Amino acid sequence: MRRIFTMILTAVAAAGLFAGLVHAVLVVAHVSEPSATTVYGMTPRRLWATTAAVMGLVGVLVGSLALVRPTSRFGAASGRLGAIVALVAGFFAVVNGGLNVAMANGGPGTGNGVVGGAAAFVLGMIAVALGVPGLTRRRRAAFEPGRMT
Repeated sequence: MRRIFTMILTAVAAAGLFAGLVHAVLVVAHVSEPSATTVYGMTPRRLWATTAAVMGLVGVLVGSLALVRPTSRFGAASGRLGAIVALVAGFFAVVNGGLNVAMANGGPGTGNGVVGGAAAFVLGMIAVALGVPGLTRRRRAAFEPGRMT
């Protein structure tokens, strides 16, 4: 019971931190004010931001799996390949999310995808942060003296 409570509390804290970081990116980009008229539906910029956010989420998932299971033999999350996938997906999300937020001419609700772009930027940074230790840990383990691989 204590473990479940801890996991729920951790998930709520992570969601709050994520929302705070997304809001911080919107404030820094000066696009945090909602628009007077709201655009509904999928616009090309919203689709662009959503695609970048999904790539960032894939990078976070693969990067975390590469850190948790670095010696797995199969799958994209195994060791060096998982770290490289996390770095590439994270870089893609950071660049596209940043471009989307930088090119936006309005805040949330304008159809520019600024919330998705900010989420992609934050998720991409997390994916890069997860991919770098996975890549360096695998490299250090390969050069460890006395280790036969």
